[in-house]
Amino acid sequence: MQDVEVIEDAGTAAVALDPVRARLLGELAEPASAAGLAARVGIPRQKVNYHLKALEAHGLVELAEERRHGGITERVLRASAARYVVSPAAVSASAAQPDATADRQSAAYLVALAGRLVREVGALVRRAGTSGARVPTLTIDTQIGFRSAADRAAFADDLTAAVLDLAARYHHDDGRPHRLVVAAHPLPEEDA
Repeated sequence: MQDVEVIEDAGTAAVALDPVRARLLGELAEPASAAGLAARVGIPRQKVNYHLKALEAHGLVELAEERRHGGITERVLRASAARYVVSPAAVSASAAQPDATADRQSAAYLVALAGRLVREVGALVRRAGTSGARVPTLTIDTQIGFRSAADRAAFADDLTAAVLDLAARYHHDDGRPHRLVVAAHPLPEEDA
């Protein structure tokens, strides 16, 4: 089971976002048969089987084992990932293209940039998953309270100078390119 799977395909996203199928995916963090799932979620086994076939056809669940009981084979399935994220590219190819937005200070640009980040890291995770390699990433996530717009602007200037200095010091034309994204946005009221 992968840690996270980024869904790029609109059809797969639609299957994963169906409320019944999303519930079954959550339940399949622990492998289960259709009969076992039906008992857990209170849905008839035939209906569970129908949804499991759709999930399996889109690669969202995988066979964990087969158990034989007399002449019957019971299929035990599990989710293919612990978590799923739908890439904005599953909705629209341009959703994850920040260069299509002229205003680099806008929320639209930041959302498109985040979409590109999901798409690119998802592709790296898929490739690494086949070889078992880890993706070399760095994440910094913190909160900062600015007293004023002037403080925020001064912070942005200082951060820009620091990043440009570090980039100049560590960049090598023959090195493996990495993308660095620094973003800031106000916290939504419900999270503050």
